[in-house]
Amino acid sequence: MKLILISLLMASSLIHAQDKAPLVITLTSVDKNIHLDSWQISGSVVTPEKPDWSITKKTLHGGKQEGVDLITVDNGKLSFSVIPTRGMSLLNARMDDIHLGWDSPVKEVIHPKYIRLEDRGGLGWLEGFNEWMVRCGLESTGHPGTDSFINNVGDEATMDLTLHGKIGNIPASEVEVIVERVPPYRIRIRGRVDERMFYGPKLEIQTEVSTTPGSASVRISDTITNRGDDPQEFQILYHANYGPPLLEEGAQFVGPVKKVIPFNEHAAESIESYSIYKGPTAGFTEQVYCMTPLAGYDGRTTIGLVNRSKNKGISMKFSIQQLPFITLWKNTNSEGEGYVTGLEPGTNFPNNRRIERKFGRVPKLDSGQSHHAEIDFTILKGNKAVGGLIDQIQKIQRRAQPVIENKPENKD
Repeated sequence: MKLILISLLMASSLIHAQDKAPLVITLTSVDKNIHLDSWQISGSVVTPEKPDWSITKKTLHGGKQEGVDLITVDNGKLSFSVIPTRGMSLLNARMDDIHLGWDSPVKEVIHPKYIRLEDRGGLGWLEGFNEWMVRCGLESTGHPGTDSFINNVGDEATMDLTLHGKIGNIPASEVEVIVERVPPYRIRIRGRVDERMFYGPKLEIQTEVSTTPGSASVRISDTITNRGDDPQEFQILYHANYGPPLLEEGAQFVGPVKKVIPFNEHAAESIESYSIYKGPTAGFTEQVYCMTPLAGYDGRTTIGLVNRSKNKGISMKFSIQQLPFITLWKNTNSEGEGYVTGLEPGTNFPNNRRIERKFGRVPKLDSGQSHHAEIDFTILKGNKAVGGLIDQIQKIQRRAQPVIENKPENKD
């Protein structure tokens, strides 16, 4: 009788454990030859305790977006869309009347097969640029130009690097949905994107975008690994882009900084107002500022964008060990040409890799070594929420007086 009771208890525990095991659904797998054109699920099926969320996967059709996969997560308060076909970029996000993203002149979600990165002097990346958050990398993240490399016969040769690298135009090889059945019921979209070639880099990025039901936050958690036998340079930059309603005349970048350096002489002309935005201005030429962030005692920093009334904003929190630099891209051109700003944490600034190497900003991974990076994005609504962000930043900034340089770095 005692043995029967123990067996029943063990069976009950096993069933209970299985009930609480995460839901795992494979949407795309090169290894298993799987691809689901469409799929959807809701919280009522998976987490009855937290039913008000859903995930929808669809395939886009028509024009240059033919065949593009799009996954939309709605956590009951905030929704966002992931593009596995474009390197697991995030197309947009929305909570109430706050939209994360921008109104790009590029209107479709462009399939990478239509992108020629070499076009217009290496600026072809811009033909598909309309996302809220796109990763730049992995071999390089910066401006077009040449750099040296060792070719297949062991000689030093010259290669052409294109704007912001390749990773944002490589479809994910593996994509899966994972939903935890226990609090806080985290919803995860995972993808693996490979940047590999024979006699070249063999880099892999395991991406994860996640949220929890009813949350105002989205988390990006990535791991880059060198799958080759030889050491490999890498770079990663998170190009997070914002237009209205956060971006407007009088909007402000906020963040604790050690140093701010103008990218070029044109940016230097407006260094005193680098953190303040103009309204849409026809003929505006982009201005870029390179920053070294200041962190709190936990090694993490928080930056953000807030509107003029300081009742709407976005915060981005990350470790400066993982992402030690910030690029602030200001492109307050006319709305038709692209009214947008980029808050871009990364391992480096967006100079050509040859220049970044000179300043020691091109990290390297040994064989099998990995680099992890995580960013928490939180939408802020109301003066109290935005005020809390500003107070937090001011508290960190009190640790050091920022250095504002009037001239760009000497890149010769």
